[in-house]
Parts: sequence; structure tokens; C-alpha cells
Amino acid sequence: MRILIVEDEPKTAAYVRKGLSEQGYAVDIASDGIDGLHLASGTNYDLILLDVMLPGIDGWTVLQGLRRQRQTPVLFLSALDQVDDRVKGLKLGADDYLVKPFAFSELLARVQNILRRGPVQPRETLTRIADLEVDPMRRRVTRAGQRIELTTKEYALLDYLLRHAGEICSRTLIAENVWDMNFDSDTNVVDVAVRRLRAKLDDPYETKLIHTIRGVGYVFDPQPR
Repeated sequence: MRILIVEDEPKTAAYVRKGLSEQGYAVDIASDGIDGLHLASGTNYDLILLDVMLPGIDGWTVLQGLRRQRQTPVLFLSALDQVDDRVKGLKLGADDYLVKPFAFSELLARVQNILRRGPVQPRETLTRIADLEVDPMRRRVTRAGQRIELTTKEYALLDYLLRHAGEICSRTLIAENVWDMNFDSDTNVVDVAVRRLRAKLDDPYETKLIHTIRGVGYVFDPQPR
């Protein structure tokens, strides 16, 4: 799931981005209101974390502009702690309002709560491909009836490949969507991650699900290539 942070304080933005990335979210950052509104209007985000006091245009204006186009969930993160400020944010259409400074654990709980009730939900039904079964609600993965334990990033990688089953996924797209980074041809982070996922998901089984497309990337497909 992809989250946009609109925050002009670099340390705060980096802190929140790091914490959310460790939880498996893909995170973008805008450092002013103009860029924030542009990104929020043109990209399908699952949630926007929005500061109020921003360069360019303030968070109130960003939200008003966004609500004329999209109903993306918005959580205000602001040092403005008066009741009138919180009420204003909610009346403008925000889904929640958290006052700075805040504990990351509280932010994460609010993020998860909004995403559970928001318009964009994680898949609620089981995904079955060949003898692989994935339960997205519990993040439970089994193959041939055997439980497979995955790390957060391994699960995010598997989830991305499953969402694009049968399609060739380039290393660039995988890096952008799973690690939220621009792919550098000198790094092998994608290949290493795929190798580790294969060791758990494919190596013990006769039918291979993840196939390498030489020079391009990978494809998730129970049919041999």
C-alpha cells in the first residue's frame, strides 16, 4: 500500500517514512503544499499524511483542493493543537488529526485504523495459485499445506508478484513498489530478495512459481517458461 507524506520538516518526514517502510508500506514525500497537492491529485495513494503549516499552500488548502478531485483518506499531522484546529481539519474532510509530537506507535495505529475502514482495502479473499495459498488478512502463506514464514519485505515482494501474476515484472518496477526506491543497476537488492523468496517458496517443491526473464525481471506463473 502506498502512502504520501506532505511534510516540510525533513527529520519528521524521514522518521515517519522509515517507520512506515519497515511496516511494508511504500512511501513518497512532498516537502511543500504545491507538490503535495500535485502528487495527491495525480497518484492513487491509499493514505495521505498531511501537515498544516506548509510552504507554498497550507494543508487546509491542499485538502480542499484534493477533495474536489479525490476522496483519498487524509490524516493531519500538525503542531496546531487547539480544539478549533482539530475541528477545522475534520470539517474539511480529514479522516483523523494527530498532534505533534507523537509516538510512532500511535501514528501506526491510526494509519492502520484508517486503512481498515478506508475505500481502498487489502484483499480480503484467499489467493490460490497452484498449491500456493495466501491469506492477506492474516498474512498467512502456505504451500502444499505447509506454512511458510516470510519477513515483511518477502511478503511485500510476494504480494506484488501475485498482484501481477502472469505479467513480466521488471526489476525497476519491483524496486519502486516494494522498496520505494529508484532501481540502480549496480545493486542486486531485488535479485537477492527474489532468491531468498524462492528458497522458501520454490526450492522445496517440484513446480516452480517464480521465473526469471533474462535481462528484464521476473514473472509469477505456475506454468514453466
